Amino acid sequence: MTDVLEELRLRLQEAATALRTGDGEPNVALALIEECARLATEVAAQVDLQVRAALEPLPNLPGQLPLPAS
Repeated sequence: MTDVLEELRLRLQEAATALRTGDGEPNVALALIEECARLATEVAAQVDLQVRAALEPLPNLPGQLPLPAS
């Protein structure tokens, strides 16, 4: 897992833990729910970027020879 995803996971986990305690006022709970949604969206975007980067072929750079077929 990348550092960015780990950071987002920790922040999401902290927000979810704060929600589970139920000690806050409704406005605080709403802010935490919105933060969880925002973090989840950010995680999805990061995963999408990483998957696309892994699946897209490298560009043909000048001076590179193609690999021989086996």
